[in-house]
Amino acid sequence: MKNLLTPFVLFLFLSLIDAESFGQSVMIVEKPKTEDVKIIPIEHATAVLEWNEITIYIDPVGGKKAFEGQKLPDLILITDIHGDHFSLETIQELDTHKAKIMVPQAVADKMPQEFTPQIDVLHNGDSKERYGITVEAIPMYNLRQEALKFHTKGRGNGYVLDMEGQRLYFSGDTEDIPEMRALKNIDKAFVCMNLPYTMNVYSAADAVLEFQPKEIYPYHYRGRPNVSDVKMFKTIVNNGNPNIEVVQLDWYPNDEF
Repeated sequence: MKNLLTPFVLFLFLSLIDAESFGQSVMIVEKPKTEDVKIIPIEHATAVLEWNEITIYIDPVGGKKAFEGQKLPDLILITDIHGDHFSLETIQELDTHKAKIMVPQAVADKMPQEFTPQIDVLHNGDSKERYGITVEAIPMYNLRQEALKFHTKGRGNGYVLDMEGQRLYFSGDTEDIPEMRALKNIDKAFVCMNLPYTMNVYSAADAVLEFQPKEIYPYHYRGRPNVSDVKMFKTIVNNGNPNIEVVQLDWYPNDEF
């Protein structure tokens, strides 16, 4: 009898454990959602991004005063050597002691040796990961014969930032080049449009309609002498694809346009 009861008792004990386990609620731990990117326009081509407690400066110019109230940068991206994208005086005035600075070689050549430990040089096609953000250098250059003198291929960088699946594109100074048109899975695109230096709103809209970002931010649209018609740009984009959201931020807070 003893030998018969022992397996029965063991079976009963295990059954009670299983029953208790099934009666308990199961806690499901969800993976935290990736934070959206906060975009702070400063002026023209200059912006501040905040994401997951990381602060990124894009083409910081305008001196320390332009960044009053902003968090210190963890990452700085500079697209080209022109004064509306690269200001050594601004870099020197800002507190950049904790920042990595990603630049094309042409910009690195103009940086004093004191910044060398902070600099990552990216050539067109290169990529680098910092702070969980993968930055890819995209070509930026002119196509029109009369504008080739402004931006030669290989000198400057546009950038694609991949932030845990969110992909942001900053065009830098460029026309509607094949490399822009070939972009994939862009969530937020910042595209320039100012003559005579880059392209008109029609070329910019045509490129946007080809690579189809989820959101498009017209920026860098003050030209010489005219300011580009960003309302016309929006109309062209939305007529071609109403699913692309055109987001207009104030890139010129000191001007009426």
